Amino acid sequence: MTTAQPLEAAEAANTAPNAARRAMIDSQLRTSGVNTPFVLKRMGEVAREDFVPAASRGTAYMDRAIRLENGGALPAPVVQGKMLEEANPKGTEKAIVVDGGSGYLAELLRPLVAELTVISADEAVGKGTKGKGADLLVIDGAVEAVPAGLAKWLADNARIVTGIVDNGVTRVAVGRKSGKDVSLIPVYDTGIPRLAQFDVPKGWSF
Repeated sequence: MTTAQPLEAAEAANTAPNAARRAMIDSQLRTSGVNTPFVLKRMGEVAREDFVPAASRGTAYMDRAIRLENGGALPAPVVQGKMLEEANPKGTEKAIVVDGGSGYLAELLRPLVAELTVISADEAVGKGTKGKGADLLVIDGAVEAVPAGLAKWLADNARIVTGIVDNGVTRVAVGRKSGKDVSLIPVYDTGIPRLAQFDVPKGWSF
């Protein structure tokens, strides 16, 4: 029995995740209509397995959401690919990502904008002003509504990409901020982990 050299062992260890990343692109993203080159490039570059618990590394590229140890979730690859595609970031923009707990979507977006602010869901529904004047808001999860307090952080006519909950169904939605108002249009039906912090209490509205 021969023992592999350290370099050979390292290369062998890297083969499985690289192959899984390629399969994710070819069998999940492309077949679902996510074909924009910059999206495929970023999702081919960023190691998704680095953003999940150790026990989930082997299933990081499966077509499903993964629950995280911090209580958050990493949405399925197609969800985040579609969000990044709809965001269509410009290199000169200031962006905010409301992180669902993994940091993965923020890492995909980071080199595609001029300035990136990453906030938690708790911060997003609070009274902070991180990233004030942002041109782009991406929420990495499904919400019942974008709170007015968060909308105040955005520049007028800022673009918004989020998951939205509508009668129990989750969709990717896009929209704009106009004055004090935020309008959203669903564009893609898919399962997206819900961010409970954005639930609208019955009898109340944002």
